[in-house]
Amino acid sequence: MSSSISARPGSRWGHFFVYLALLLVMGLLAVSIPAHAADAVPALGAHASEANLVLPRFDDLATASFLWGVTGAQLLSVGLLVCVGGLIFGAVFYEQIRRLPAHRSMLEVSELIYEVCKTYMLTQGKFLLILEAFVATIIVAYFGWVQHMSAGDVGIIVAFSLIGIAGSFGVAWFGIRVNTFANSRTAFASLEGKGFPVYAIPLKSGISIGMLLISTELIIMLAILLFVSPSLAGKCFIGFAIGESLGAAALRIAGGIFTKIADIGADLMKIVFRIDEDDARNPGVIADCAGDNAGDSVGPTADGFETYGVTGVALISFIMLAVPTAAVQVQLLVWIFVMRVVMIIASGLSYYVNAVRARAKYEHSKGFDFEAPLTSLVWITSLVSLAFTFVVSYLLIGKIAINGVVYADLWWQLSAIITCGTLAGAIIPEVVKVFTSTGSRHVREVVKASNEGGASLNILSGLTAGNFSAFWLGLIIVALMGGAYVMSQFDLVAIINPDPAKAAIMAAVFSFGLVAFGFLGMGPVTLAVDSYGPVTDNAQSVYELSTIEQLPDIAAEVERDFGFKPDFERAKDLLEENDGAGNTFKATAKPVLIGTAVVGATTMVFSIIMLLTNGLTSNLDKLSMLHPPLLLGLISGGATIFWFSGASMQAVSTGAYRAVEFIKRSMKLDGVSKASSEDSKKVVEICTLYAQKGTINIFLAVFFGTLAAAFINPFFFIGYLVSIAIIGLYQAVFMANAGGAWDNAKKIVETELRAKGTALHAAAVVGDTVGDPFKDTSSVAMNPIIKFTTLFGLLAVEMGVGLVAQGQQGLAWSMATLFLVLNLVFVWRSFYGMRIDVGELAVDETGKKVNNAVEISGARQAG
Repeated sequence: MSSSISARPGSRWGHFFVYLALLLVMGLLAVSIPAHAADAVPALGAHASEANLVLPRFDDLATASFLWGVTGAQLLSVGLLVCVGGLIFGAVFYEQIRRLPAHRSMLEVSELIYEVCKTYMLTQGKFLLILEAFVATIIVAYFGWVQHMSAGDVGIIVAFSLIGIAGSFGVAWFGIRVNTFANSRTAFASLEGKGFPVYAIPLKSGISIGMLLISTELIIMLAILLFVSPSLAGKCFIGFAIGESLGAAALRIAGGIFTKIADIGADLMKIVFRIDEDDARNPGVIADCAGDNAGDSVGPTADGFETYGVTGVALISFIMLAVPTAAVQVQLLVWIFVMRVVMIIASGLSYYVNAVRARAKYEHSKGFDFEAPLTSLVWITSLVSLAFTFVVSYLLIGKIAINGVVYADLWWQLSAIITCGTLAGAIIPEVVKVFTSTGSRHVREVVKASNEGGASLNILSGLTAGNFSAFWLGLIIVALMGGAYVMSQFDLVAIINPDPAKAAIMAAVFSFGLVAFGFLGMGPVTLAVDSYGPVTDNAQSVYELSTIEQLPDIAAEVERDFGFKPDFERAKDLLEENDGAGNTFKATAKPVLIGTAVVGATTMVFSIIMLLTNGLTSNLDKLSMLHPPLLLGLISGGATIFWFSGASMQAVSTGAYRAVEFIKRSMKLDGVSKASSEDSKKVVEICTLYAQKGTINIFLAVFFGTLAAAFINPFFFIGYLVSIAIIGLYQAVFMANAGGAWDNAKKIVETELRAKGTALHAAAVVGDTVGDPFKDTSSVAMNPIIKFTTLFGLLAVEMGVGLVAQGQQGLAWSMATLFLVLNLVFVWRSFYGMRIDVGELAVDETGKKVNNAVEISGARQAG
């Protein structure tokens, strides 16, 4: 049985490959980048490098002033104070949740879940530092050897990459801590038999995460703008963005693999042993609860932190590359960051308005549609954000003057562009609910099909819902981006660049970046409704694992100590219903983050195009489909997306096989009320092992694949980036919404039809387990992968171009070949190094089960 919970023999070779790959990268870069490499990059023109950007000064009134003679630096300093207020907001809510009452049996379970999560996070922290070594090598090579920067400045850039990782890691840790407070408090509150506290506690937990996350992000970015030398600030932004992308990618992938191994392992026991989902005798349940936090809390918070930061860095880079006038640069940058700060205020205000409304409407209700107040929060925030956008834009840039010309309409045109993104943050969730909500006709069709066709029609119906959802969401994103493009072709064209032909293109791309910015305008609330889900999911589990109903004299104890008589049956119903709402809103947040990644990547890719075309003055013919390298890059990017989808699911399927194998052999149903802690720890160990193995293979394949594509040909790389963004968008949305449909179809069977233990339920569980890695592993991890590839590729492509500019095309191709070989090694390992050993589960010709391939061979010879 040890083989089920320990690494396969080849794992030692895995460590060898990792360290060998790191040494190869360092050695190759050391010998291939000559001392005069820095001279090659400036030869590309004035737009040579995002990493060479020098930010303007924000404290000079002669450059730009705001409101009543205030400098940009003073205005941004006020923004810092608002962000500190956001931190305090999150901390106060954290403490309020911690102080809420809960029975000791529930507190013990939630603390156990937290301890498992803490162990997981510490393991991930060490893992992130190993991955950082690869990224830091490229940063040192580029800035130290290519750019000839001093060791001190390079150290600062590396430090900001570490700050990016620490930011992603820190907000993720805060998220699991506040969520593991909230899960036991929500479970206990359900005993009163009223729906309102069961809704209010998870949402309070979520808004505390959202406010603290966005405030932390903005404090770091404002600090770079205000306190770092303008000549170094652009480089620090790049380092910070790469670091947070690395953190988000690793935590998203590993968390997604961990949670779905545990989820599938626990769920399948419902069919095998005909037990409840969170039966305390199931040793997989604790791992499942920890996985809810690892996948649905750690991943999304790290992802949200990274998405918010990278979108900002993309806009900063674009403004500095495309806008030649310092005054316009300052006014646009200050406007963007003040708008971000104002959105913190808008989200906090909207939360309170919605809380008052929801309390008045639902406080005394026995039950209600839990999706209703969450939907109203999203729409209230959207409307408040729209109002704030137009008012603040008018105050800041209502009378903007460039070279003596006043552009009186620019403020509302830019506001309208951002509004396209803000509306996306409200419209996309509504469309997603059409395909994933418990009230959705698509989801009900999945249930109906399962009733006659079992798991087969369940799966086919879910795939149909996912495909249709990708079509409609694609149209919506195109419509909103199209609207932004139209609005960009007026005053923005006049100010962004003196060359009209370039200005039209630059204004359009800038508008796409602002749409991505608008997607995140409701950042705290988007993250709040996303974080709602893991709390509601865990609350059910905490209730069951506490075995509170079986405790002696528990009703009298609760009435004596807490002042109310518990209603156990009503409590279970409320938790089930609320979990359905949590599933829906987890599903609604995914396409928003995915869409932001793709739209934001457009801006970053254009910045690389500016580098390769000397500011749109040369090589424009190579941006055509008729240029073979670009076409080949488009094809290669699509291949990468499908490899990634398969590799992440391979890690889940193999890990789940090991988990199911162990749980089935270890499950004890007679004479025990709970699984042993030792068995539960072993399931957690299996999940962690396969999450780590899967992530290291995937990350290093992406790492070396990006280097290979960048060194093959820069325009091949442009095609590659465009392809992974567009194909990744549709693949991710399809998988996320198909998984959401399967998830809530199971919820309908369990809560509305009360058909647990039936053939219909078994079919729904099978569909849900197929959807698990779809929605919570492969789809969601594409977001940080797309952004990490784009950001990291920014440095890689400049190094490749530098070699070619020195006449070392052969060396560039040799390095590209070696990087491709390393990429394929880890691609091979992600499948064949992770697959289930088919010899361990097979049958002979008679159908008799045998244990290994040798027995099969023997059986055939005997026959």
